[in-house]
Amino acid sequence: MPALLEPLTLRGVTARNRIWLAPMCQYSAFERDGMPNDWHLVNLGQHAAGGFGLVMTEAAAVVPEGRISPEDVGIWSDEHIAPWRRIVDFVRGQGAVAAVQLAHAGRKASTYSPFGTGTDSVPADDGGWETVGPSALAYEGYAVPRELTTDEVAAIPQAFADAAVRADRAGFDVAELHAAHGYLLHQFVSPLSNHRTDQYGGSFENRTRLIVEVADAVRAVWPEDKPLFVRLSATDWAPDGWDVDQTARLSSVLGEHGVDLVDISSGGLVAHQQITVEPGYQVPFAYEVRKRSGLPVSAVGLITEPAQAEQVLLDGAADAVMLGRVAIREPAWPLRAAHELGVPRDEAPYPPQHERGAWR
Repeated sequence: MPALLEPLTLRGVTARNRIWLAPMCQYSAFERDGMPNDWHLVNLGQHAAGGFGLVMTEAAAVVPEGRISPEDVGIWSDEHIAPWRRIVDFVRGQGAVAAVQLAHAGRKASTYSPFGTGTDSVPADDGGWETVGPSALAYEGYAVPRELTTDEVAAIPQAFADAAVRADRAGFDVAELHAAHGYLLHQFVSPLSNHRTDQYGGSFENRTRLIVEVADAVRAVWPEDKPLFVRLSATDWAPDGWDVDQTARLSSVLGEHGVDLVDISSGGLVAHQQITVEPGYQVPFAYEVRKRSGLPVSAVGLITEPAQAEQVLLDGAADAVMLGRVAIREPAWPLRAAHELGVPRDEAPYPPQHERGAWR
């Protein structure tokens, strides 16, 4: 059996393979109430039926003001549990692990979706709201956020914990904390966006204090047998910013606080980032974090071909691969991978209704 199609167990949860769907915003909660709908059911469900071992939701806001756009989904109220449960039940019914990404967008909240009429912050008269951040420093082109008070920062872990309780009640198997791509938790760890002078700013220990507190708060309410992930941007791709050394150091700390896997991506904090993009361009970051922290990791970033993904695992660079854009193009990519890597049809992750697709 290729490594890519081997199961992976973390705590009490086993993913049938190591091909995982990356979280990708859909901007499709058109009622602007954060409720997932039929689009989210079909989008996530098709990937579960397509053989993915783990299917992760897009960023689900833990508070209304934490949405990236007014059309983003959330999990800030008990009313969100039932619509998420409907989706979780289908995903799990297809044999996939159901994962939720818990998020707060911070200074990058209240922006227009790609389907919207603007490219900057949404004003209040168009359904937007005041954004917040560790410091009153704007992401280039967006509104200047209000700096959170120390007491407000200290209250953030509870918002994540409350959302995790709802996620558990909805039936999710895995929770991931979104601390990447320039959103709130990433804003705190990077010196480019965090100029605070209290216990949440300055030193590495202070800048990472909030994410550790969030991990502690969520781990305290998240069932012991369910894994907790954290998505990290390994580098800001900008001078004097967050880098892979700090990422590996933070990952080691998070492992001591009950985190089971770090999901390694990069960038998103500043618009002037300079990214060198090529196939598998973020895999070396995953390798470094895995080697230096000892934690399991997932890798993402232009991993598009089965042989390429298999090599990532064989090289010890990651324990699983996250697929994004190629998964949009091919919701059944794992079935192609099984075919190309020579997996017998009775061991490939076909739903019974699609087993004829394995006939040669």
